Amino acid sequence: MSRIKVRKAILITSFLFIPFLLLSCSSDKNNNQTTSTSGSGNNGDVTLNILISDTADNSGFRAVIEAIEQELNIKTNVELRPGGPEGVNIVKTRLATGGMPDLIVYNSGSLLKALNPEKHFIDLSDETFMEKIVDSYIEVVSDNNKAFGIPVQSSQVGAWFYNKKVYEELGLQIPKTWDELMENNDIIKAAGKTAVIGTYGELWTSQLPILADFYNLQAEIPNFAEEYTAGKAKYATTPAARRGFERIEEIGKKKYMNEDYTVATYDQGMQLLAEGDGVHYPMLAQMLPIIAEKYPDKINDIGVFPQPSDNPEINGLTVWMPDTILISKESQNVETAKKWMEFYISKKGIELYETKQKSVGPYVLEDIEIPEDSYEAVKDMAKYFDAGNVTPALEFVSPIKGPNLAQLCTSVGSGTMKASEAAKSYDKDVEKQAKQLGLEW
Repeated sequence: MSRIKVRKAILITSFLFIPFLLLSCSSDKNNNQTTSTSGSGNNGDVTLNILISDTADNSGFRAVIEAIEQELNIKTNVELRPGGPEGVNIVKTRLATGGMPDLIVYNSGSLLKALNPEKHFIDLSDETFMEKIVDSYIEVVSDNNKAFGIPVQSSQVGAWFYNKKVYEELGLQIPKTWDELMENNDIIKAAGKTAVIGTYGELWTSQLPILADFYNLQAEIPNFAEEYTAGKAKYATTPAARRGFERIEEIGKKKYMNEDYTVATYDQGMQLLAEGDGVHYPMLAQMLPIIAEKYPDKINDIGVFPQPSDNPEINGLTVWMPDTILISKESQNVETAKKWMEFYISKKGIELYETKQKSVGPYVLEDIEIPEDSYEAVKDMAKYFDAGNVTPALEFVSPIKGPNLAQLCTSVGSGTMKASEAAKSYDKDVEKQAKQLGLEW
């Protein structure tokens, strides 16, 4: 895959970022569980300890660390922590009190920046294996011109997932503008199907139309993230930013969503999309493995396209960058940990990962092509990555995300609040959060 040429410069901030509201799919592993690799190879001469969230630990990760034990004689002892805010607090506490393991898996972007990585983690800038990581990812794991981490998995996108089979049946084309998307929705609704799947029973899912709109916002206002973080750009007074709320309002007013959208769940939304009763689902790519597991004969019916803008010349994906693997400065095995990292992101390492865990998006590595048996939706994403029509989500380039965004989006979508009112409320929400973070507005 060619180098991702992200159109707009990525703002790296030095402030604390609110934990993600959008959580990865759940894991059945116990928090704080400690296990080791179970490969059949020789026991390692050195054992590295790694702290990883239970949402990032999966069969692909396990396959790679087993191979590392067999081929490099490096054993990996895995310690699990919870994801989300609880896991963030665990990492911060251990950094403050000492006792960090050799390797840590943590968020990239603003959350990493808030940890003061130069103080706690080994600088990897001069390592040759870092040369294969694309610039857009290097920037979200860097501080003071030093790079600290490698990707633990593939990227993913927030976008409009759709049922290709229904699109073909109704003779629909991929929309390049918002108006074209609304025209498709009218046709779908007239055919008796749900045009836009709503799952407000789980509030976080309501945010996707505004979060996925950041590529469009960034294209129109390249310095929005910087101005927003400085308290100068506001949603209520920036039409391109307010547009995200307006899009949600339009979907609700035109009654494109399923009748039970106020109580429908994430699982129900995936079922509607897979079975073709619902045709569009603004969502994160993390749902693809769940659909593949529950509806294996339907997964190749699922495609994806970017949230359309009002300008056909602006068309690209908003990307959620993968978590990062870091080496602690407390480690007594730094050189061994570097060898571990080099294997992990090698072509062989990624191939092993893919044998057990299909990626949910293109890799942020120079020499890695998506496999032929990738999900059809991932193949759809690849062309935007190859063309450079991608940008990291706002939460990777700004520390500010108001905690009430999901509730506001739900109110707008259900018609109990106007988009303009929600934008003003969100600006107040953001201001409170910025003050809590100690930002000087």
